[in-house]
Amino acid sequence: MKLVLVGLNHKTAPVEVREKFAFPESGMGLALAGVLERDSVKECAIVSTCNRVEIYAVVDDERKGVEEIKQFFAEYHGASLEDVDGYLYSYRGSEAIRHLFRVASSLDSMVLGEPQILGQVKDAYEYSLKFRSSGPNLKKLFPRAFQVAKRVRTETKVASSAVSVSYAAVELAKKIFSTLEDKTVMLIGAGEMSELAARHLLNAGAGKILVTNRTFERAVKLANEFEGTPIRFEEFISHLKYADIVISSTGAPRVIIERGDVERVIQERRNRPMFFIDMAVPRDIDPYANEIDNVYVYDIDDLQSVVEENIGERQKEARKAEEIVLEEVEKFQKYYREVSEIGPVIARLRGTFEEIRQAEVQKALSHLKGGDEKVVKVLEGLSRALMNKFLHAPTTALKRGGDDEHEYSLSEAVKKIFNLEEGEEEREKEKNRVER
Repeated sequence: MKLVLVGLNHKTAPVEVREKFAFPESGMGLALAGVLERDSVKECAIVSTCNRVEIYAVVDDERKGVEEIKQFFAEYHGASLEDVDGYLYSYRGSEAIRHLFRVASSLDSMVLGEPQILGQVKDAYEYSLKFRSSGPNLKKLFPRAFQVAKRVRTETKVASSAVSVSYAAVELAKKIFSTLEDKTVMLIGAGEMSELAARHLLNAGAGKILVTNRTFERAVKLANEFEGTPIRFEEFISHLKYADIVISSTGAPRVIIERGDVERVIQERRNRPMFFIDMAVPRDIDPYANEIDNVYVYDIDDLQSVVEENIGERQKEARKAEEIVLEEVEKFQKYYREVSEIGPVIARLRGTFEEIRQAEVQKALSHLKGGDEKVVKVLEGLSRALMNKFLHAPTTALKRGGDDEHEYSLSEAVKKIFNLEEGEEEREKEKNRVER
C-alpha cells in the first residue's frame, strides 16, 4: 500500500488559515471526488475539523501523489499553491500510518487526550464509505486506527483528567469572572462542543443557561436536559444582552455576531463585561469585537494556554501511548503484508494441488488402459472433490488469518509446509516422479 498524507493543523497554521482551507460537511462528496480525479490517487479520505485538515490517499506514486494533493488543496479553495504550501506537511508510508494512529488516539490534538477527535476521524471514514472514495486499503487502515485509539484509552490515562476544548473554555471563563454562580451563559449551536461546555458550566455553578440552535427542536431538547431556556436562532441577537458568557460553536460559513451587534449589546448592558468564546471554524464572532471595552473575545487558538497548566500528567501517559502507537504501526504493516500475500499464496496452493491431481488421474487412467468416458468422468469428479476437501481447511485459515492477530506469518507457514517456494525445476521433478 502506497499511503500518503497531506494536511495542516493547529501547529502549522493559525485559525484564519485553517478556516480558509477547511472542507465543509455539505461539500464533502464533491471534495472527495475532486481528490480521486487526480491521476495518482486510487483511494482517499478527508479529516476536516477546527484544528486540522488532512487528506489521506492511496496512490500509485508517492511523490506525484503528494504534489497532486497539494495542488488540489489550493485549487479547491481558490488559492495558489504558494498561499498554502508553507502551512502543509506530508507523510508517506509508515509515517502516514503512525500519524493517523496518533490523531485517532488524540496524541496530536491541541488538547492532549481530548475525546472528540476519534469521533471526527470516524465521521471522515464514514464519508469515504458513503461517497465510495475508500477501497480495500483504507478499509483496513481506518478500522485499525480506531482499535489503536481504544487500546490507548484502555491502557493509559492519557484521557483520564477532564480536559477538553470545552473544559478549557470553562476554565478560561472562571479566570475572567471570579465566580460563575450568578452568571448567565448562552450556548450558540447545540452540538457536542456546546453540550460538553454546558456540563462543565453547570458543574462550576453557572446560574442560568440559554440555548440557541438553527434547529429549534435540538435547542429545546438540550435546554430541557440542563434546565435551561431555548431561544430561536433568528432571535438570539436580541437575547445577547442577558448573557455574561457566550460560547459559540456552529457550522456557519461566516461570522454570525458582528462587531456592531456587540457594541449595541454592551451599551444595553451598561458596560457590564461580556466574555465570548468562539470555538467554531470558520469563526462565529467578529474578532474585532475584542477591541470594545469590557468585551473579551477568545477563539479556539486562545484555549491552548489554558490547558497547558493541566497537561503535565497527560504528557507522562502520552509517552506510554506513543510506544503503543509504534508497536501498532509495526503490527499493522506485518498484518498488511500478510493480507497482501494471501491471494497469491492461495492461488499457488491450488495450482500446485491441481498439477498433482491431474498427474494422479493420468497415472490411474494408464493403469486402467485409458478407460471409457464414464470412468474418466468419475475419476475427474472424485479427484476434484478430494482436492477441494483437502484444501478447504488451509484456504479458510489463510483467509481468516488476515483478520486475526498472529505471532507468526500464516502464509509463510503454508508456503513451507506445501513446498510452494521451491523452484520450477524442483516442481517439475516432483511432477515427473509422481507420473512414474
